[in-house]
Amino acid sequence: MARIQTLAGEWFEPDLPGRLLKIAGDIRDAGGRAFLVGGWVRDALLGKSCRDYDVEVYDMAQDALVPILSKYGRTNLVGKAFGVIHLAMKGLSLDFSFPRTESKVGYGHRGFVVHTDEKLSFKEAALRRDFTINAMGMELPELTLCDPYNGIGDLKERVLRHVGPAFAEDSLRILRGVQFASRFGCTLAPETVELCRMLSLDDLSVERLFEEFKKWLLKPGKPSLGLRAFLDIKLDGYFPEIRPFEGSWETLGEILDNMVELRDCSGLSDSQKMDFAFAALLAGSAETSLDFLGRITNETHLLKNVPLQLQALRQLDEGIVNDIPTLRRLAVKLDGLRPLCLLVQSIPCRFFKSPDFAKNLWKSAGEYGLLEAAPQPYLTGKMLMDLGVKPGRQMGEIIKQSFELQLDGKIASAEDAVAWAMNFQQ
Repeated sequence: MARIQTLAGEWFEPDLPGRLLKIAGDIRDAGGRAFLVGGWVRDALLGKSCRDYDVEVYDMAQDALVPILSKYGRTNLVGKAFGVIHLAMKGLSLDFSFPRTESKVGYGHRGFVVHTDEKLSFKEAALRRDFTINAMGMELPELTLCDPYNGIGDLKERVLRHVGPAFAEDSLRILRGVQFASRFGCTLAPETVELCRMLSLDDLSVERLFEEFKKWLLKPGKPSLGLRAFLDIKLDGYFPEIRPFEGSWETLGEILDNMVELRDCSGLSDSQKMDFAFAALLAGSAETSLDFLGRITNETHLLKNVPLQLQALRQLDEGIVNDIPTLRRLAVKLDGLRPLCLLVQSIPCRFFKSPDFAKNLWKSAGEYGLLEAAPQPYLTGKMLMDLGVKPGRQMGEIIKQSFELQLDGKIASAEDAVAWAMNFQQ
């Protein structure tokens, strides 16, 4: 098994399929060269396993590569314009591409003309990549590092530096810088900051914007560093709906980092984790949260739940810990209090009169069964029909009044609800 030395100086055996190494050997025997590129190389140098294998093949034409790959599985030219061959094997799929250059000729991320050229050098082909830490390759099968733009040096220094002028041809790379800063603990090089400030995000679709925000907030990392990059690039001018918490961007960064720690052991569903992450980002932006979300997503749960949580957060009074009727009504509004309680825990305790407020809120919500779901009415339409009440407005009003008494703690069981309804009709 091939080994590499990580940035920490330790020997690491990356997860490499034996079939890929055999294919690389066949490519070499036929006069070509195969390189693993991009995120796999970066992650391996950090001592992390990655199963996203992107292989670039040099010094070999497409017509010569296809017969080699066909010995191992079914090939499909999935990206003719980009020279990408997909190889499907039992339990494994791989993408093989050819070195290429890209030229911006139109608007948006599809406005590129791509030229493949198997005779390009690795250095020439790597010029189209975004950051130096993603412009490295490892030649197979020995995993010999090829690093023409000192990506390993920038990775050691935790610096995101653009490779070259081609960076400016895809404005999505601005937001990639934000999410990479978070995920890999990096800061942006000054020259990259200046370049990013000159670019506009206007040509990006809602879907592309949303994906980068999700990676920033949901992938493991330190999102406060993403916020730092966001502010360095002056993206708060492009997204003015995102505001500091109580006037402090530093505090918002704290909230985001706390959110990551709480999220990973929270017991939330995937959609709730997303709600929690975006609520943390918008913790200082209750009034404008819906405006921001509407610019980047059509996800209905985000558009509904995040503004509700932020509104509830702003209206919280520390006396609510002992105000069970209000807690119950809040749980009805939010369909359970776990996400809100976690959001409160992510806010530094110095912002509350009592340093134990978050802990006490969680305790009260848990004791009354309000963390996971909202209280449900004891009284149902079937119960009322059994009492002779006909479906209609009166039935709805009886259930509504009964539920209000239940939330106030004046009706404590289905039996109490039925007894109350019988008296109500008399």
